[in-house]
Amino acid sequence: MSLKIAAEVYPKSPSETGMEPLVLVKEYEEDRHKVAVEKLERLCEVGQSGKPSLVTDLMGDPICRIRHFQLHAMLVAEYGEEGEVVGVIRGCVKTVTRGNSVYVELAYILGLRVSPRHRRFGIGTKLVEHLEEWCKQKGSKYAYMATDCTNEPSVNLFTKKCGYSKFRTLTILVQPVHAHYKPISSNVAVLRLPPRLAGSMYNHMFANSEFYPKDIELILSNKLNLGTFMAIPKKYLSKCDPKRGILPPSYAILSVWNTKDVFKLQVKGVSPWAHACCVGTRLLDEWMPWLRLPSFPDVFRPFGVYFLYGLHMEGKCGAQLMKSLCGFVHNMARDDGGCGAIVAELGQRDPVRDAVPHWRKFSWAEDMWCIKNLEDTKKDIQESDWFTSRSSSPVIFVDPRDF
Repeated sequence: MSLKIAAEVYPKSPSETGMEPLVLVKEYEEDRHKVAVEKLERLCEVGQSGKPSLVTDLMGDPICRIRHFQLHAMLVAEYGEEGEVVGVIRGCVKTVTRGNSVYVELAYILGLRVSPRHRRFGIGTKLVEHLEEWCKQKGSKYAYMATDCTNEPSVNLFTKKCGYSKFRTLTILVQPVHAHYKPISSNVAVLRLPPRLAGSMYNHMFANSEFYPKDIELILSNKLNLGTFMAIPKKYLSKCDPKRGILPPSYAILSVWNTKDVFKLQVKGVSPWAHACCVGTRLLDEWMPWLRLPSFPDVFRPFGVYFLYGLHMEGKCGAQLMKSLCGFVHNMARDDGGCGAIVAELGQRDPVRDAVPHWRKFSWAEDMWCIKNLEDTKKDIQESDWFTSRSSSPVIFVDPRDF
């Protein structure tokens, strides 16, 4: 990846300080920046105020979160003559639907971090601006980012300083993995679909949705994809032939993405009493599994998650089949010792949302997506533009590589 841009940033106006530029934005170099970026990520962990927090620990190279995109970039901000890394940002470019089977080149911006000692100097803004420039060079018409609606610094940076508009709000549903297995009805059959067949079905199901990626078969064949599964009433098993497009009146389908090799999560800052209570629920669940207690997984050590995507259901039994399918995935995760939760992210109007089992205290309702038109021409600022028009579908396809 060739980067043609660089930026010089001052901690204050040069006319006020008389100082030379202190910060240089440049392309990430693994040999030079890897250790420093990992240190910066730890330094920027959420929850240093002493309150309970969910900490993310990237696995392997810092660029691992975007390596599964063909077009991706990572920029760092270096401070002073010694080149101290004080900021980092990641981004990628992909082709997705904007509704009604219309595809558009879209950039996804993520992983913005600035050292606490160097904030409020415009470093974050410059990192965003120069990553946007790289994305425009790669053909992106739009750029978007996602953040918790309560993260005011992030929301203000993108909407007030970088020109982004609040676009879509999604719900993240989290189901902890218990010590016991979830029961699956004997009347339900679960089929595993090969990637090519799953891709063909998804192309039909999500043609009118937003953010559906054009390279879906590349996602489905990725080593992190654990499979695509369909739940159908067992009585239709002999008559069902997805390869020929013969489907039962009711069915549910989803795919499973394993994040364990990309990042681990860990809860920090809880009281000893809360920790002991959580341990107690697990012990009871292990000793008396017949009670089917909703035990609390060990989230105080690093754990991975399974991410559900491509969720779709049909027919009057679709919701029940989706619940059975989520139970099937739970049992997969139960057998995977390092998996602590199952996660799905859905549009707030998506009918699948009410059928996905989750814990409300673990889930959050407002994951805010903000978008920006990267083209400067006036003809693009019109009512037909994507972010000024109403969605043609209640379904938003969440790319598992984005999570």
